[in-house]
Amino acid sequence: MSSRVRVVVAKPGLDGHDRGAKVVARALRDAGMEVIYTGLHQTPEQIVETAIQEDADAVGLSVLSGAHMTLFRRVLELLDERDARDIVVFGGGIIPDADLPELEQLGVAKIFTPGATTQSIVEWVRQNVAQPVG
Repeated sequence: MSSRVRVVVAKPGLDGHDRGAKVVARALRDAGMEVIYTGLHQTPEQIVETAIQEDADAVGLSVLSGAHMTLFRRVLELLDERDARDIVVFGGGIIPDADLPELEQLGVAKIFTPGATTQSIVEWVRQNVAQPVG
């Protein structure tokens, strides 16, 4: 029997706009996933700690502040340090197309830019985050 996919949805940094993150969290939850929403103003350290403590399969970061390169890089570094790179990192927000290749090279599995539908996010998570065996 398999258990539900566990996703941490987080708002790193000083960005105070979380409507999109909450919409995504609800869509994932409504699709049958277990979602842990961390709230606003989380540090990369707090996000990684939550992901490990919650035995998450994925972390979804919402970044609208322009600090996406720094924040994604730091989350990935911390996952490496904690030997937790099996946790899939994806995200979305206001991220220039020119930065997408570098984020992918860092290890971000997917970036959803403005206009992405919740259905496309749900389908991507279903197809790209391993369903754990319970």
